Amino acid sequence: MSKFEEKTLSTQPVLNGRVIQVRVDEVLLPNGAVSKRELVKHPGAVAVIAVTEEGKLILVEQYRKAMEKLLVEIPAGKLEPGEAPEATAVRELEEETGYGCDEMKLIASFYTSPGFADELVYLYEAVGLRKLEQKADLDEDEFVELLEVTLEEAQELVQAQRIHDAKTLLAIQHLQLKNR
Repeated sequence: MSKFEEKTLSTQPVLNGRVIQVRVDEVLLPNGAVSKRELVKHPGAVAVIAVTEEGKLILVEQYRKAMEKLLVEIPAGKLEPGEAPEATAVRELEEETGYGCDEMKLIASFYTSPGFADELVYLYEAVGLRKLEQKADLDEDEFVELLEVTLEEAQELVQAQRIHDAKTLLAIQHLQLKNR
């Protein structure tokens, strides 16, 4: 047991949603005090760095209700029960962009907000990218527009806060370091 570990005394479910579960845990702190932790449980997700032969980063623009605005992001999506992250990455790339690839190379995985959520995102790079003859269908509640931009244009989208999410910022940083 870690010297900072918090022992769960009780768990109170709050929401059992389609994408997330929310609960409140009562915990025993290392100093003997009792506190509450509001936690979001998430199945995990993938994000895909996809660059065309012409050196264009493939992005999708979509409306994000939590922010009440359009954001430009790398293709991404949540893991389905029993689905391996690499398979999710292939599926999301095909559904959102109409591209396939020869291989998915795992770059990193990271927690999005470890202070209250357990969401783990696997960041992949698509290798051997190719346009599919027939694009896979998006989810019925998903609406995206495909963009293909240079790294410089992606940086301009960051400055304009049209790219404003961690996974896409990390993808751009990865490409900048790779292209040095």
